[in-house]
Amino acid sequence: MLARVKSCAVFGIDAHALAVEVDTRPGFFKVRMVGLPDAAVKESEDRVCSAIRNSGYRLPRGNVVINLAPADMRKEGSALDLPIAIGMLAASDQVDGGRLGDYLIVGELALDGSLRPVAGALCTALTARDLGLRGVVLPRANAEEAGVVRGVDAIPVATLQEAVDFVGGKAEIAPHLTDVEGLFHDASAHVPDLNEVKGQAHVKRAITVAAAGGHNLLMVGPPGTGKTMLASRLPGVLPDMTFEEALETTRIYSVSPMVSRDGALIVRRPFRSPHHTATTVAISGGGQGQARPGEVSLAHNGVLFLDELPEFSRAALEVLRQPLEDGQVHIRRAGYSVTFPSRFTLVVAMNPCPCGYRTDPRRPCRCSQGEVQRYRARLSGPLLDRIDIHVDVPALRFDELADNRPSGPSSAEVRKQVQACRNLQRARYGTRYACNAHLDSKAVRKYCRMTEGAKGVLENAMERLGLSARAYDKVLRVARTLADLEQQEVLSEQHVAEAVQYRNLEQTGM
Repeated sequence: MLARVKSCAVFGIDAHALAVEVDTRPGFFKVRMVGLPDAAVKESEDRVCSAIRNSGYRLPRGNVVINLAPADMRKEGSALDLPIAIGMLAASDQVDGGRLGDYLIVGELALDGSLRPVAGALCTALTARDLGLRGVVLPRANAEEAGVVRGVDAIPVATLQEAVDFVGGKAEIAPHLTDVEGLFHDASAHVPDLNEVKGQAHVKRAITVAAAGGHNLLMVGPPGTGKTMLASRLPGVLPDMTFEEALETTRIYSVSPMVSRDGALIVRRPFRSPHHTATTVAISGGGQGQARPGEVSLAHNGVLFLDELPEFSRAALEVLRQPLEDGQVHIRRAGYSVTFPSRFTLVVAMNPCPCGYRTDPRRPCRCSQGEVQRYRARLSGPLLDRIDIHVDVPALRFDELADNRPSGPSSAEVRKQVQACRNLQRARYGTRYACNAHLDSKAVRKYCRMTEGAKGVLENAMERLGLSARAYDKVLRVARTLADLEQQEVLSEQHVAEAVQYRNLEQTGM
């Protein structure tokens, strides 16, 4: 007898529908699986057979042929255990398949018939919705994540027997509904506050500008001046995530089971801070077997912070160039080709020299000029060109450290200012550009109109600092954000002058 079960396979952040077809033939019991299964899928034969026996069912008699269609798509992972088991039971007339055509079924089976969670539950629920199916049957541990998708039923099951009873119509299981509004209500809790950082008013100003326009930020200063603390406060001043942004970000984490996260839906903007020993694959994504998102994708809609920037390998830094320009990363290997979204705000920090004290007036620098030049040469010009704002972070004075009062505006106050600026940009650009940092050259010419005095300031800076064409556009984008923060449409001399001031590396010769 032939049975067909609907399931899916996850590639990148997308779940592709597939059919698990099970056919039984007379003869000795033997299971044969076709349709490009990988090692984990092939091993499901032993897990499924043990789970069927230990759940009180009998194995099919004769030869069992399992086809995973379409046959030209590689199948990976253990999420096909449950649909294979239900297909074998349906093919041997142990379950009525009346509901098999209405649901996608995924789940990993333990030997005793219990179900373990699988990766990509949110992607599976979205695919079920797009296909017009009634819902998805999946492990109970995945129900909270799948339940955020409205329009499909997330049916949580704990064992193979529960899944069989539901599919066969012997039991009714209430769909799981996730309290999405409650998740967003708690999004701002336990976020580090910007006014906890002592002093550094000009750096906080740069962080405000970076958040308001989506600009990348470089901080240069001696050790212990608060660069890491300042970077960790940036997600708290960014605008609150929309539901669409939360869904898109959660899809990335859904296919990354080894990455820890809080809750079924990512409602706080991610803050990723990889160690400087991170490999190129860890930064960009990929790997052997199934492709996994890298740090540039895990930081999507949030912040990617690279501390001690020159300590990262040159190859790891160069892979940042494509996602910084395109907002996505393309990974092509011999066995697959996937694309992950990677639209993030890049924040990097570095010391001015190998010992770190070249700009500290209280401690002497031990580095020779050659060591300083080699240290700075680790960073390529094209990468630095893609960073909009450069700012010095000096050592703090004693009176600044000893002052116990809140230092400057709170994160909530800055976030309100940033949100107003983003709203202005959304009204100006619609859906074409998310923020000022994403403007292309044509849009810069259209939306960054300057006064004659502002043109003179920019012309002088171009000649004096030798700015590249990309840096020219960066200055105008930052000036556009400065004008938006003041609710002004035309860029003034002050806006351009402050934007030029943020090209600190050109001024210091780095």
